[in-house]
Amino acid sequence: MIDINLLRADPEKVKNNLKIKNYDLNTELFNEIDLNRKTLQTEVEDFKSLKNKLSKDFGELKKNNQDTTELSNQLDKIKGNLLEKEELLNKTLSRLNDFLLDIPNIPHEDVEEGDSEDDNKVIKTFGEVQKRDSIDHLEIASDIDTESAVKLAGSRFAVLKDDIAKLHRALISFMLDVAEKNGYEERYVPFMANSRSLTGTGQLPKFEEDLFKITEDLFLIPTAEVPLTNLYADSILEQGSLPIKVTSHTPCFRSEAGSYGKDTKGLIRQHQFEKVEIVQIVHPSESDSALESLLSNAETILQLLELPYQVVQLCGGDVGFSSAKTYDIEVWIPSQNKYREISSCSNFTDFQSRRSKIRLNEDGNKIFPHTLNGSALAVGRTLVAIIENFYDDKDCIKIPKPLQKYLNKDVIFCK
Repeated sequence: MIDINLLRADPEKVKNNLKIKNYDLNTELFNEIDLNRKTLQTEVEDFKSLKNKLSKDFGELKKNNQDTTELSNQLDKIKGNLLEKEELLNKTLSRLNDFLLDIPNIPHEDVEEGDSEDDNKVIKTFGEVQKRDSIDHLEIASDIDTESAVKLAGSRFAVLKDDIAKLHRALISFMLDVAEKNGYEERYVPFMANSRSLTGTGQLPKFEEDLFKITEDLFLIPTAEVPLTNLYADSILEQGSLPIKVTSHTPCFRSEAGSYGKDTKGLIRQHQFEKVEIVQIVHPSESDSALESLLSNAETILQLLELPYQVVQLCGGDVGFSSAKTYDIEVWIPSQNKYREISSCSNFTDFQSRRSKIRLNEDGNKIFPHTLNGSALAVGRTLVAIIENFYDDKDCIKIPKPLQKYLNKDVIFCK
């Protein structure tokens, strides 16, 4: 949630800043709602003040055994008016809150204009890519069983078997070990979250259709970012506690509403997939450098695995709702002859901390720290990249050296 004081001070400036995200801020509606809020708050305070004064006068009359009938009638009328205005004020405050919850985060000054991913800027590449006609991961690895998954749950799921399942598990352990070396503390968190937590990180109310709803107030998590960030919701952090760096491995659940095509048949785009997430909470003055550090932490995994990738900075039209600035890491997928996203590393500034009420005690003043998160990495897509980049075009998949100790072997036979 953006700072409402920015809107009140200069709504047109905020409107212009949000245009880069292709968001058209209705400043007239905001001014209308906020003016109504201000008027009602004044009226409520005036009625409360008058009620208190008349209540005091009522007590004096009663103490002196004087007639209180007229004053009692006035008090009843004032109380009725007060109740009516309070109800109107609560409705207006709720309307104002709904208005604010719909507004995306203000983009960082570094974010450039652009309408879609086609306008993103490549800022780094690593490794040599294989540009060749290549069969995909489903054709290479017989231990990826999508037919059984359809029988169990439907499309966009997979059953991994034997060595492929072990390689998948090895990747999770490796990613967590790397995160620990980079200073992140591991957490085991629930795989479900309530609506308050999802509102805090920005998934609700705007993106409910992308979630799997379990009960009226419980959803399967789309990413560990939700529980990890909300561990600190409604908290006042002390200065010495920052930076906070936490990590978790969880399954992630996405409805993938509206997606289609070849990706739905393999491990690239599924309803359920695994990720190792890294989250930081830092002082506002440190968030720019923290984003670069977090990006480096995610890149390290691909470098150690010797997987070719590129880093792109997202343009305004592609930056997510809650993010002020985002880098995507895209790994090379030979069968598609293109890079595919494997991690998003984002600086949310104070957007999530305001929504989640995470505050920092700075010399007696309560300020909002900045939150950041990134995937380090999406496990299924890393598995795909290993299968396709290290396939020998015959019958073997070479296991990257850092993973060999987890499997006690250096190759996987495909058939």
